[in-house]
Amino acid sequence: MSDQYFHFTLGPVQSFVAQARRTRDFWAGSFLLSWLSAVAMQAVIKQQGEIIFPKVSDNYLNWLENKGHKPAPQQGCIPNRFKGGLAQVPEHFNPDLVVASIQQAWEALAEQVWQQDLNHCSEITRDIWDRQVKQFWEISWALSDDNTESNLLDRRKNWRSYLPPEEAGVKCMMMDGWQELSGIVTPNAKGLHLFWEAILQNGGRGIKTDLRGQEYLCAIGFIKRRFAHCFAELKTEMPGGWTLQGWSVNASVPSVAYIAAAPWLAQVIDYAPEAELKTFHDAAKKLTQSYPEINTRLDCVDKVIAKNIEHPLLWNTSSLDGNVFFDAALDNKNIYPDQILAQQVKQALKNLRQSIKEKNIESVSPFYAVLMMDGDSLGTHMSDINKQAKISAGLEHFTTGVQAIVEDHSGFLIYAGGDDVMALLPLEYALNCAKNLRQLYLDSFAAYPDINTTLSGAIEYAHIKMPLGKVLSDAHHLLDKVAKEKAGRDSIAIRVWKPGGQHLEWAMPWQRALDGQGKVMIDSLAKDFQKNQQETPFSNSFFFHVEERFAMLNENADSHEKFPFEKAVMIDLIAADYLNSGVNQVKKEAKINHQTARLLIAPLLEQCFEVQRALVNDKESFKETNKLNSKALQLIRFLAQKGVEHG
Repeated sequence: MSDQYFHFTLGPVQSFVAQARRTRDFWAGSFLLSWLSAVAMQAVIKQQGEIIFPKVSDNYLNWLENKGHKPAPQQGCIPNRFKGGLAQVPEHFNPDLVVASIQQAWEALAEQVWQQDLNHCSEITRDIWDRQVKQFWEISWALSDDNTESNLLDRRKNWRSYLPPEEAGVKCMMMDGWQELSGIVTPNAKGLHLFWEAILQNGGRGIKTDLRGQEYLCAIGFIKRRFAHCFAELKTEMPGGWTLQGWSVNASVPSVAYIAAAPWLAQVIDYAPEAELKTFHDAAKKLTQSYPEINTRLDCVDKVIAKNIEHPLLWNTSSLDGNVFFDAALDNKNIYPDQILAQQVKQALKNLRQSIKEKNIESVSPFYAVLMMDGDSLGTHMSDINKQAKISAGLEHFTTGVQAIVEDHSGFLIYAGGDDVMALLPLEYALNCAKNLRQLYLDSFAAYPDINTTLSGAIEYAHIKMPLGKVLSDAHHLLDKVAKEKAGRDSIAIRVWKPGGQHLEWAMPWQRALDGQGKVMIDSLAKDFQKNQQETPFSNSFFFHVEERFAMLNENADSHEKFPFEKAVMIDLIAADYLNSGVNQVKKEAKINHQTARLLIAPLLEQCFEVQRALVNDKESFKETNKLNSKALQLIRFLAQKGVEHG
């Protein structure tokens, strides 16, 4: 009998993962998609199948039956797409058993959530729940006896047999297009309030912090928000005769406000006088009535607590709601309806900042980073069966090391599976985290020179007021269309989103983004600007003058077929602007001459040209445009000031 090969994919991916109102929803979607993919893999293995690609930790699969070694999986780490090899068993392998296993796992978890929170609800709500749970997933599979056919699933998807149900009534506030659970046909504020208030009063543990007022969810959104509290109790008999079990997962995921504030918070709890810190803590705790970030430790905060472990005040302050560190959030009655208490917290926060003024601690940044990374050109290599084992080994090495790198940069890992990574980080750590992940990826494939693959990245710097779902959706576009297509792969692309919309976009191939010491040049330039704003080399006025100079040079470029200035001439012009910016008036040591100015300006100018990477016959080349991009200057200033507007 000939071998058979089973190709499988589970979706929808982006609409399930990226539609999120909180960071926890983002994590939950990724975790659940990964878990269901693991269930599908186990259903293949239980039929004497072997997972060929990707290589997945046996420990994760063992946890499906409560046989894994601690710690239990807490992040998504299994792709939604895999390939299984079935050696000489085509007569009894049943693909429908894989599909049934996924549906059984999903429905069992849904029932666990229903019993935890909603078993008091009406039949109308139950009907909506059952309809949405049963009809959500799109599952595609294909069988072939040809191991070289790598596009079977893409061809299979062209059939488009998945038809989501028509949804009536008021729509979910998380999952676009799905009906919320009350069943109210037309918007009715009073009726919606009564229904969801009853859920808050009758639901299981933690529901009052999991659901905000006027937050109406469908079954899919509700499961994402609440499954973590009952996942450990999950136990269900599966098709094929095995028992699926859940495990304890940490329901605490840092909010975007907490991630943005973390580096500032670490300095505050390290340096603030105890009296002012306690006054602020007590007022904030009275306002919020909880410690929502108690289990969401980030590395920069952890390090401060570790050296002051005997002071519980530091631990408690670092566990407060991330919004209490921002004046604008405290002024927002939608976040804190009790504005009398909120203003008391705001005054205590002002006093706290004043108490550490002499430490020169910068203002808290209202920006955080979404980092998304993806391997380049692996699909081409996957069609070669002789390379598949090498690719699996390389990816296993990569994914094993991702979490430590993200956590070392005070980030929270959402997903690391195959060649994909998603993480949330404070603004100041994102670029170096991306750089180190790329190096890990290159190192992971260094032993396989016949697999020419690189890692592209996208960073969205977003204001905490920005809707999270919009930022996540845009990150996919930034990665695919800018880092990969526009910049030519093996690149990093950045967008900055302020409350009014997109502020800037910048992209650069990694080889041009890094200096000779492997540092990210745009980050180094921002640090130079940041630490020298008083006694510059790079002042605000200099940047404004250079932007004007760029506009003049670009205008000349538009009127010439060939750019009228050589790069060396442009460096001379900008160096002269630099010397005229007043640098020597504030310089206490030896005065800067033109040659020194040129050395400072050259790396700045290098980051201001749009560059496209090209790979022809495995040889790399770079093509520059003939225009200077002032967005690089704006990015440097943004990173240096951490998005804080200075009046």
